Amino acid sequence: MLEKAELVIIKREGRHRWNYLNVLLIKRIHDRWISPHATAAVDLLERLKRDLET
Repeated sequence: MLEKAELVIIKREGRHRWNYLNVLLIKRIHDRWISPHATAAVDLLERLKRDLET
């Protein structure tokens, strides 16, 4: 399933199978879907820290 979604790149060498994460695709997913939420969460934590310190 991960191979079909192109999240994992599989390379076969004889009897060995090497699995690599497709970092470029994962970065695109992060930038599009996760980053906006992560930024908001970090801002909230910074505000909380500042409020607790004052």
